[in-house]
Amino acid sequence: MKKLSILGSTGSIGTQTLDIVKNNPDEFKIVGLTTNKNIELLKKQIIEFKPEAVGVMDNEKADLLKKDVDINVYSGIDGIIKIATLNEVDTVVNSLVGSIGVKPTIEAIKNKKNIALANKETLVTAGSIVMEEVRKNNVSLMPIDSEHSAIFQCLNKEINNDSNINNNLNNEIKNNEYNDVVNKITITASGGPFKDYLKEQLENVTVKDALNHPTWNMGNKITIDSATLMNKGFEVIETHWLYGIDYEKIKVVIHPQSIIHSMVEFKDSSTLAQLSLPDMKLPIQYALIYPKRLSLNIKKLNLTEIKNLSFEKPNFELFPCLKYAYDAGKIGGTIPCVLNAANEIVVYAFLDNKIKFLDIPKLIDKMIKQHNVIKNPDLTQILDVDKKIKEEAQKIIENKIEITQ
Repeated sequence: MKKLSILGSTGSIGTQTLDIVKNNPDEFKIVGLTTNKNIELLKKQIIEFKPEAVGVMDNEKADLLKKDVDINVYSGIDGIIKIATLNEVDTVVNSLVGSIGVKPTIEAIKNKKNIALANKETLVTAGSIVMEEVRKNNVSLMPIDSEHSAIFQCLNKEINNDSNINNNLNNEIKNNEYNDVVNKITITASGGPFKDYLKEQLENVTVKDALNHPTWNMGNKITIDSATLMNKGFEVIETHWLYGIDYEKIKVVIHPQSIIHSMVEFKDSSTLAQLSLPDMKLPIQYALIYPKRLSLNIKKLNLTEIKNLSFEKPNFELFPCLKYAYDAGKIGGTIPCVLNAANEIVVYAFLDNKIKFLDIPKLIDKMIKQHNVIKNPDLTQILDVDKKIKEEAQKIIENKIEITQ
């Protein structure tokens, strides 16, 4: 039985993870849960899943919750880290949103916890440090992401048959030997709600328009990232860190049906793909239960109903965030941190109707261009840059300083 702490249990990934736990009571036990401020839902989760302790990022909400529950309630970022490092926990599900997920992930790894990672910002911001800690502490890091789960499943045959790669979970996902057997990894993207728009049409799109994702039901922040293709850019950087694949071998194609989640072309030109209907419960459960497979009550794929699978190249000119992510990954150092920090601020500014949709890539580009790169940053430097960039971007938005690209 796996003993879990779920960071971000009241969000989209967190609640779906709990559904899986509920349907597999012999496989999982909940030890810790956290939320940002949604204590009403957290109280219901406490009653149902009976965790040992919980964490609430918002200090005032944490104080309110303490009056209503008879378990330990921790607060702030230290409280989140506490839940990530509870002694009884063996696996931490990180479904936090934003760079706030970096420190809890690293502290959990240092405490010998396996990681099921849905927080993209962890690897985008501090991929080198995180993967080094994974190796040093001999733990596993499994991605909760349809694309990276698909890549892992496609690579599984090569993992299990290659005598040079140790066939156990601690080594499968963090070696750098895939470049020898892989020609190309192709990550698919739905294209978001604006796939067929012209630039003139993007000038005045609304928040409601951007949140109307054609295939996936996700939280607001990641849905906006999908609309700008920044989400796909983050996945490119994650792929590099998870599998040690050169950026030149990582490709993105637009696939509106969201049936093929990723493809791997091997050195003999054979290509393997993983297919399923878009449902996040599949990669969540796969990450938690690997190497087993369990029944899952989701809609089954019927290709005769789908009929057509189409693919096209992404428009880097219209959606430059994808290009910025490629460039940031290749430059390395603190540039991916800048990319992520600026993106966090501008996405929430757009959601608050403070900037227009096309201002998102403009401000990100501005922040990247004015940053002096630190080539081999430590965690303190990364977190300092994260804070500084967010403050600078916020100042530009609040003072309505002109954004030029």
